[in-house]
Amino acid sequence: MSEHSRPATRTADPAVINCRIRALLRAGELTAEGRAEYGRLLVEWDAAVQAEQELAA
Repeated sequence: MSEHSRPATRTADPAVINCRIRALLRAGELTAEGRAEYGRLLVEWDAAVQAEQELAA
């Protein structure tokens, strides 16, 4: 493996994660569990967006 190659990692599609976030928010006021899921989804969405930007660069 050359020093420039990276192992292939699969990240989720940011649009799919965004849909999950919107569905969660449509449910109304978030419970503690819902807020925790929202936080996890935001972190996952951010990672997916950054991965797309790295691929585009």
